Amino acid sequence: MDIKTRFAPSPTGYLHIGGARTALFSWLYARHHQGKFVLRIEDTDRERSTQESVDAILRGMEWLGMDYDEGPYYQTERFDRYQQVIEQLLDEGKAYRCYCTREELDALRTEQQKNKQKPRYDGRYRDHKGPVPSGIDPVIRFKNPLAGDVVIDDQVLGQIVINNCELDDLIIARSDGTPTYNLTVVVDDMDMAISHVIRGDDHINNTPRQMNLLAAMGGQLPTYAHLPMILGADGKRMSKRHGAVSVSAYAEEGYLPAALMNYLVRLGWSHGDQEIFSMPEMIALFSLDSVNKSAAAFDLDKLQWLNQQYIKSAPDATIVDWLSQAFRQKGIAHPDKEKLTAVAAIQKDRYKTVHELTAHSEYFFVSGIDGYDQHSVRKHFNASTADLFSAMLEYFEQITDWTAANIQAAINHYIEHSGLKLGKVAPPLRIAITGSASSPSIDITLQLVGKAEVLIRIQQAIEYIQHASQ
Repeated sequence: MDIKTRFAPSPTGYLHIGGARTALFSWLYARHHQGKFVLRIEDTDRERSTQESVDAILRGMEWLGMDYDEGPYYQTERFDRYQQVIEQLLDEGKAYRCYCTREELDALRTEQQKNKQKPRYDGRYRDHKGPVPSGIDPVIRFKNPLAGDVVIDDQVLGQIVINNCELDDLIIARSDGTPTYNLTVVVDDMDMAISHVIRGDDHINNTPRQMNLLAAMGGQLPTYAHLPMILGADGKRMSKRHGAVSVSAYAEEGYLPAALMNYLVRLGWSHGDQEIFSMPEMIALFSLDSVNKSAAAFDLDKLQWLNQQYIKSAPDATIVDWLSQAFRQKGIAHPDKEKLTAVAAIQKDRYKTVHELTAHSEYFFVSGIDGYDQHSVRKHFNASTADLFSAMLEYFEQITDWTAANIQAAINHYIEHSGLKLGKVAPPLRIAITGSASSPSIDITLQLVGKAEVLIRIQQAIEYIQHASQ
């Protein structure tokens, strides 16, 4: 069998984590089996669908590196085909026009609820032979089978059996003639020869209806695999407070596409205890048999840890490219390449995102300090700190060969003569030079900042303390 999967988002918002995972699992399944992956834009909801959302989805897919073999197909460009199928079903007696008003349907529902019955359409126009009400634009309903079972051999959830008596006659065309989701998705899957439908389990209620509709159309049933939802770390439905933001937002915040893809594949799939997978490994190892039946929990801390591992393992040249691009955006157009390489080497193990990495590396390439971390200032700056800085100025000015070894020697010399310990000297120096109490080792930090700039910043810190004490 030729394997063909699809990702079919509705362009009513950004590409979110749940959608990206669905796309990834479909993409991996196709790639594992040397099949084809189709991108389809289900944009029939004209009121909510936007070109901005379409563009966001396409950018997100491109950034993640999920290419597609066919598409993107747009459902709004296939209305003639949907209308053809609707007319065919009507002609074959497999669909009918329903003239129920909203008031009739509301009254029916109220009565069913009163009798503790499941609300559903009662099929009153299913075999209607008499005159039809005037002035009403009918909807088109599919004649769902009245007996028998629909058996879903789900590749993740196992066998699911639904009796047809639990299903009503679904609407396949609205009163204005536009097709509904359940009709368009079935026609598309049939026409595009989709072999495997891999999607979220929020679609599980649609599946038996779609299977019946597809059978009535004479189409080949695909294999279904419904993915359990993603929950927040607290076990509640995923939301923005759990990190459910757009894929593009993760890109902007400094997450790497490879790290995010690695994290997504582990949301509901596993291969032993392995946590880090290259893309070739994902493709080689992925199978639906290893997808968990229970909901996956989104853990932002885990994503950050994984992203940090990818940053740590990135070549220094790659990190230099990240820093160069970020600095150009900040107006630091031509940072020294050698210095960039040295900064990349000492910084890459320290931060969880590229955004953090660049933000905490900027002080190596600017003039002066724009501000100090106030918590660190309150802890380490006082009247005596100005005396410490004045003494260090004298020691540093005497260094002719500005190396980490000579800088450390000067600091050690000051410590010996002052009686202070390193813990009382290094933190204030870090704040003066970097703006915070966190940096690589003080000697290499000062070396890379440069002698002239170090002297300027120490003097700046002295003036800051003096001003604060007035």
